[in-house]
Amino acid sequence: MTSHEPGRAPRGRAVIPLVVVLLGVALGAAGVLLLRPFGTPAAVSSSSLTGRAGGALNDQAVYDRLEPSIVDVTSTLRYDDETASGTGFIVNGAAALVLTNNHVIRDATSVSATLTATGRTYPARIVGADVGADIAVLQLQGVTGLTAAPLGDSATATLGTPVLAIGNQAGQGGTPTIAPGIINSLDRTIQADDGAAGFTEILHGMLQTSAQIEPGDSGGPLADAAGLVIGVDTAAGTGTAAVGYAIPINAAMVVAREIEAGHAGPGITLGTSGFLGVVVPSSSSPSPRRQMQEEHELAADGGSASRPPGCLSTEAAAGVPAAVAPARSGALVDGVLCGTGAAAAGITAGDVITMAAGHAVSSPDGLTAIVSGCRPGTLVAVTWVSTSGATRTSLVRLQVAPAV
Repeated sequence: MTSHEPGRAPRGRAVIPLVVVLLGVALGAAGVLLLRPFGTPAAVSSSSLTGRAGGALNDQAVYDRLEPSIVDVTSTLRYDDETASGTGFIVNGAAALVLTNNHVIRDATSVSATLTATGRTYPARIVGADVGADIAVLQLQGVTGLTAAPLGDSATATLGTPVLAIGNQAGQGGTPTIAPGIINSLDRTIQADDGAAGFTEILHGMLQTSAQIEPGDSGGPLADAAGLVIGVDTAAGTGTAAVGYAIPINAAMVVAREIEAGHAGPGITLGTSGFLGVVVPSSSSPSPRRQMQEEHELAADGGSASRPPGCLSTEAAAGVPAAVAPARSGALVDGVLCGTGAAAAGITAGDVITMAAGHAVSSPDGLTAIVSGCRPGTLVAVTWVSTSGATRTSLVRLQVAPAV
């Protein structure tokens, strides 16, 4: 499999859901969709805050309590030439920390957040994320003293509990949209897919709700009748019945507190890392020719075309080089992303990187580890062998790696 240098699969700009799977309990023909629209969203009408009875839940009162803490999250995916829109909510007002889904910021090279209550937009630093838990923590820059969302206890949620999902429907921004419903199942295990991006995740212990969660709502709060957040809107079913899924807030906050404390535990990554800009095989083999052979074997199954020289966008990042440099060990370069340090240095498809940041490169996975350990903006010496057999060295300034 070909991957960007930090070890992620390349993705295209279209988001076409999905693989239809619900684990644990059958749901007929329904599926599960990660809620992340890309590009410029179509205009849609906001849900009304009046005239929508929610059983024992007062929509307006719950909304009024939570709205000061809600943000619209916009992720810029530089190497996909697109943006992604989602939602988040403040969990630490003094430190301006925002909780959202990891898939909202996946592949982001920069992130901003808009406080829906004021319309003010702030750059957001990625504090950390847990890919497996689908949780990320952001910190708004240049602002303090914000209003944190009141958090509840998701362990108290029972079947029939009235809830209100709040989010950024279709990524339209502005006044948050709402969707009332009830909790209609507990402790669900789901497989949620973004088929166009080749991305799948399995999430456990999910709250299932009849609230009609929509694309763009990801990362938004799921609140109870008291206006307390008991879940993080994350996924939606694709059948005719309205089915949504939320990560219980108790589980989400365990991860968020570890990130806030700077604990890089299992599954947790902190901050952002450097990015060279090469596309390399996902391989631990030291032999570039073996790496190429592995890719040809995969290409025979998947039909990938040969990779021509020159820089490329992530939309065309899959493929096998037409030739490989005569190096005994190192990381075979499948391609180089346009506008990156690697492209400026003249590295191209078929070259083999043998040294980076003062370390010998033993394999593509080894290069990933070296570069991921460097900070964005760092100047690193990179040595590579070209397909013509020439050995070259250049100082390359690392950029911000797309979020995992």
